Amino acid sequence: MASLNCFLVAFLMALSFSSINVSLAARHLQQLPPLPPMPTLPATTLPPLPTIPTLPPLPSIPALPRPGVLPPLPSIPSMPTLPNVPPLPSIPSIPTIPSVPFLSPPPAPSTP
Repeated sequence: MASLNCFLVAFLMALSFSSINVSLAARHLQQLPPLPPMPTLPATTLPPLPTIPTLPPLPSIPALPRPGVLPPLPSIPSMPTLPNVPPLPSIPSIPTIPSVPFLSPPPAPSTP
């Protein structure tokens, strides 16, 4: 996706530079006399950074009491028993379909 964006930007720049007005403006800028040199600026000194005050120490974490023996885990309640369900009736068997004899096609006539 990034290569597509780069291609579109390059295409847009090439299209904008192909305009006659842009090329004439660039030629006009190239033919101007050179600009005067930049004046030298005085060096400035930065004020010192403020010092960070020291923070008070963090309070200590109180120790929690540790019991020697853990309480017993709760027991899982027993599941109720299911009532006796009568057996399902048997499904009647599907009668077999008689097979159809396979008939072979008649022999093709021989060509002389």
